[in-house]
Amino acid sequence: MSSLRNNLRAAGARAWIRVVAANRELSWVWFETFLPALTTACYVFIYRAMGAAPEFESYVILGGIMIGFWLNVLWGMAAQFFWEKDMGNLDIYMMAPISRMAILLGMALGGMTGTAMRSVVILLLGIFAFRVRFEVAGLATAFGIFLLTMASLYGLGMMLSSLFLLFGRGAQRWAEAAQEPIYLLAGFYFPVRNLGFGVAAAASLFPLALGIDAMRQTALGSRAGFLPVGVEAAALAALTVLFGLLARTMLRTMENRAKTEGKLTLKWQ
Repeated sequence: MSSLRNNLRAAGARAWIRVVAANRELSWVWFETFLPALTTACYVFIYRAMGAAPEFESYVILGGIMIGFWLNVLWGMAAQFFWEKDMGNLDIYMMAPISRMAILLGMALGGMTGTAMRSVVILLLGIFAFRVRFEVAGLATAFGIFLLTMASLYGLGMMLSSLFLLFGRGAQRWAEAAQEPIYLLAGFYFPVRNLGFGVAAAASLFPLALGIDAMRQTALGSRAGFLPVGVEAAALAALTVLFGLLARTMLRTMENRAKTEGKLTLKWQ
């Protein structure tokens, strides 16, 4: 019981730091909130110039909201242990009598809270500036899908945190190179089924592709879904369990490597 209490307290403390730090400098709030909203607005105007159906504008708004959460997972969680190592804080995390997953859980909760506040700006932009209409009857289901998506996505982030430590700056370069392809495969700005069944099925291994597609079907009443909502929800639940187990295994492997070899990166680095 005391171990669980210590882990929960550690997660809460790490989440609090993430929330406070994210809003400490007002200029950060501006750059991380309003500038990404301009990118989303740009895609809306492109669809309008092309004479596309209004529902595509709704797709863009929802995708713009989810981009913030993906970037938070990639740079605010997966890469965090690597940055903590550079700053000299990783030793403290390793020696603390708590689970490393508790620390990452705190980062996830804190980052999710900060990102949610910024995503509200894009949501309000879509509702009041671009007149996006939501299906009220599907909002509760969409929120459940959102929570499933976040659980699987942050489980993926926990797993990637070990890879960032193992491969060092090489993993960071690969993450930067994969960022734009992920925007494409996740279908941030268009229905993922337009990629074709084979590519869309492969992209479904990435939680955002399934989550965004299911939320569009429930919250926006989209008829351009790739799979039925029930199937996508079940797949997200399965990915949550899979990524959670892999994250736990990889974090333990990372700790054992540190204890037996005294280092966390590959020899060729």
